[in-house]
Amino acid sequence: MLRDELYKNGIGMTSQRTRERLLERLFEEGIRNLHVLEAIRRTPRHLFVDEALAHRAYEDTALPIGHNQTLSQPYIVARMTELLLGGGPLDKVMEVGTGSGYQTAILAQVVERIFSVERIYPLQERAKAVLKDIDIRNVVFRHADGNWGWPQYGPYDAILVTAAPAEIPPELLGQLADGGRMVIPVGEQEQHLMLVVRDGEEFIYQQVEPVRFVPLLAGAIRS
Repeated sequence: MLRDELYKNGIGMTSQRTRERLLERLFEEGIRNLHVLEAIRRTPRHLFVDEALAHRAYEDTALPIGHNQTLSQPYIVARMTELLLGGGPLDKVMEVGTGSGYQTAILAQVVERIFSVERIYPLQERAKAVLKDIDIRNVVFRHADGNWGWPQYGPYDAILVTAAPAEIPPELLGQLADGGRMVIPVGEQEQHLMLVVRDGEEFIYQQVEPVRFVPLLAGAIRS
């Protein structure tokens, strides 16, 4: 029990000092939103990866989480969250791709409500357990093909997508509220992070920076 509690709290190689060094690096890389930086500071990233990788949890690097998926590097998580918040406070946000749940945890601390869709059921179940364990309570989950979003609860003030389609699915654009913002990686061989802002029936597209994400695939997987 003591070992479990120490691990949960990040004693030793996952200590608070290690997290502070990560924050310094993110600030040097241009992350300026203090709410985002604070969410990263207090979130135990080591709980979202296998224990064997815990010693690397506070490096600014992507890490494998199984099922050919990855936990995005902290800079990308922070950058996407910061972009999403660029239009002001957010109430209702859809996340496409729960993955490990780490991006969900950061987002949950800076917005009111998250509707998170994941196509790989075991990943979703593990993420739900970790988020519950760290007392994240403002997220609801759906096991489904993320290309279709979650129209039942739309439109959304913002949409964040954590896998890259070749082109932005029109179903996701249709679930974005007027004035809403979408942050999404787009492309196949070459990918770019895109910021999309809805203005009535028009969409304004801004290419932000090159990225590398797993592809946004169709279908839902139970095991």
